[in-house]
Amino acid sequence: MLQLAHVREQLLQISLWILPVLVAVVFHEVAHGYVANWLGDDTARRAGRLTLNPLPHIDPIGSVALPLLLLVSQAGFLFGWAKPVPVNFRRLNNPRRDMILVAIAGPGINIVLAYVSALLLHLADILPPSAESWVKQNLLASVYMNLLLALFNMIPLPPLDGGRVAVGLLPRRIGYALSRVEPFGFLIIIVLLFMLPQLNLFARLVQVPAANLTNLFLKLAGL
Repeated sequence: MLQLAHVREQLLQISLWILPVLVAVVFHEVAHGYVANWLGDDTARRAGRLTLNPLPHIDPIGSVALPLLLLVSQAGFLFGWAKPVPVNFRRLNNPRRDMILVAIAGPGINIVLAYVSALLLHLADILPPSAESWVKQNLLASVYMNLLLALFNMIPLPPLDGGRVAVGLLPRRIGYALSRVEPFGFLIIIVLLFMLPQLNLFARLVQVPAANLTNLFLKLAGL
């Protein structure tokens, strides 16, 4: 019976996070694609990626396996990613400027979703008691997850969005030097944030600020 109760608790935790995670990563990638299309590059549109249907965006490892593993193992944090939306920066109207706009579109929509989720908590009170608690926990998870995703992606290291913003804002020589890190950027991030736990960088740079911002957004929403 104890094992069955444990399984039920794990399934409940998965149900509370899977929808917020999917919505956060799908909107994030679609926002990149829409802004790129608006600024002259229709690569994402031609690839069928300007859709809120999660299936074209799901990465089997980053969108499913890793988040589930972290939840089941009670790792203390949640992390994942979707398939990056393809963008040909050379096709943008003004590549250096527009690269920045395309990059900030993803974290920007996550911040909007976080605030909308906080506002929707007011409406959860009108739901039947059997659904109210589950919906509220989903919305709270959505606030936190969207802010977590926005903060993580704004780390100024390519290929993250913050890295692309930095490349576009820095003087050309320095920006070019930073852009050359991109093939190794994700490996560097994994080593620094997840494989050197003694540094506790993921908590310091992402988790704690996301938790603090969650409380701020709830206050701004009148909660």
